[in-house]
Amino acid sequence: MQDRYTFEYAIIRIVPKVEREEFFNVGVILFSKRKKFLGIKYYIDPEKLAAFSPDVELKVFEDYLKAWELVCKGSPAGGKIGAMELSDRFRWLSACRSTIIQSSKTHPGLSEDPQKTLEDIFNKQVL
Repeated sequence: MQDRYTFEYAIIRIVPKVEREEFFNVGVILFSKRKKFLGIKYYIDPEKLAAFSPDVELKVFEDYLKAWELVCKGSPAGGKIGAMELSDRFRWLSACRSTIIQSSKTHPGLSEDPQKTLEDIFNKQVL
């Protein structure tokens, strides 16, 4: 049990038409304080997006998620938020919002390998 570390994750959702409150999962953000890990993985299925809202451009969502990725990586291009500590960046990314990209509530778990766990959750919840 000593090789397992706590982590938290949130599912990233796209809400093409906020007023309709319909969404679908496109990614995962995972944070492990002990492993000093903050990762994001996402994929937007263009066909699914078109089925939800044919008039919305895929590029808009991709640009938003690329910005989230920069924040995750702590890149200078991530701005002031990207310069924050890992835990603060995770809290900002997983905060409740009412925009076209939202996060689920956070969920805890134990993992030996946060990157592998991120992949596993992504495969189960998004693909």
